[in-house]
Amino acid sequence: MAKTAQDVMQLIREQGIKMVDFKMVDINGQYRHVTIPAQNFTEATMTDGIGFDASNYGYAVVEKSDMVFIPDPATAQIDPFCEVSTLSMTGNAMIIDYPHNRPLDQYPRNIVLAAEQYMRDSGIADTMLILPEFEFYLFDDVAWKVAPNEIGMSLDAEQAHWNGDINGRGVIVPRQGHYHIAKPLDRTYECRSEMCLRMEEAGIPIKYHHPEVGGAGQFEIEPKLGEMSKMADATMLIKYIIHNTALKYGKSATFMPKPVYGEAGSGMHVHMLLLKDGEPVFSDDNGYSHLSREAHWFMGGLLKHIHSLCAITNPSTNSFKRLVPGFEAPVTVGYATSNRSAVIRIPAYAKTPNMRRFELRNPDATCNPYFCYAALLMAGLDGIENKIDPHENGWGPYDVNLYTLSDEEKAKLQGLPTSLDAALDALEADHDYLTKGGVFPEALLRSFIAAKRRECAAMAAIPHPAEFERYYNL
Repeated sequence: MAKTAQDVMQLIREQGIKMVDFKMVDINGQYRHVTIPAQNFTEATMTDGIGFDASNYGYAVVEKSDMVFIPDPATAQIDPFCEVSTLSMTGNAMIIDYPHNRPLDQYPRNIVLAAEQYMRDSGIADTMLILPEFEFYLFDDVAWKVAPNEIGMSLDAEQAHWNGDINGRGVIVPRQGHYHIAKPLDRTYECRSEMCLRMEEAGIPIKYHHPEVGGAGQFEIEPKLGEMSKMADATMLIKYIIHNTALKYGKSATFMPKPVYGEAGSGMHVHMLLLKDGEPVFSDDNGYSHLSREAHWFMGGLLKHIHSLCAITNPSTNSFKRLVPGFEAPVTVGYATSNRSAVIRIPAYAKTPNMRRFELRNPDATCNPYFCYAALLMAGLDGIENKIDPHENGWGPYDVNLYTLSDEEKAKLQGLPTSLDAALDALEADHDYLTKGGVFPEALLRSFIAAKRRECAAMAAIPHPAEFERYYNL
């Protein structure tokens, strides 16, 4: 791992690197990049940075929008998807303020670092470990069009149930019958294995990969637990590797939460635990499900703020088409052990003290991972600081299948927001826990909410093909 500009330049020489690529992150959590010839990379590149216009990345800055991107040498690695030998790095954005540049407090990577510092300053913990589960679909064909006279989309996967009459080889997966399916029905094993090998080469340890429930080509890749800020970087890389490897195999990958009507949606469940001086904060042999009071308070903070969190963890209008009953997605504000119908699930298999944890099941990978993970930490810390007990607040534990309750019993439960607009309303009303210690700047939240409001309004104004089916002949 490179630590200095000299290390990077040595890597360039040893590997015959021709280009150096700088990957930056916009407000939506998407990579942007700038590339320079390798011979132009010097020690000054690491201090002076690469100039960019922050306003084009979605950040509302009071200062002039000209910023500099300072690469982090520890992230340097060869990009396997470039034909021209290319070294890639990510890093942090800075405000130009001579003689010393200042961190752009709205930049996602800086926010995650600020949240970690707030955690350390609180004395509650010094490390947050997280494990995001990446669910996604792989399609053979996908197309869409939004025009005044034509609105629609189409997608296809060779093994999908709708191809039973034209697929002459019989490799058809039943609707919702794809979970852990083996060859020959598992059509993308080699593709996913290469994805995992690329991730391992990038320094991201992988736990496993497998087919998920959705019969039209849904899969999951799960890394191992990692430190929050490093896992935010890893999340960007994992998505980058999945997208690019899929294209290599003639496939199209999507993390869209609900791309297929009638099939399971794709989430990004986030497991989390805290450590202090290397010792687990969440473990208690005598607590419910062997979790400590701090773990319960952390869950209480997540559940108290879950409506506003949804604006950050589920920031697309499509996100809320996944958060519906019947497809293993959570719809109820509550916690339980081994129960996938509650928004917080405590895995029963995490038995050793240093692995005891819980997962938040509502997030999806359309989120900006830096914002998402930082917001989860800030909500949980707020729960510990204010001793928010989830049981005393009526959020469980729900050790029953919440999907099968009677309508009368369901009416007593608190549900997740049913739209992005509702989640944005909640974020406007409830965000003080995010701005503590200046972790999330007010200006960023205002800009984020305004952009998402425009997005919701634009999507609501577009006629939907299903509306023609329902209303055309009335």
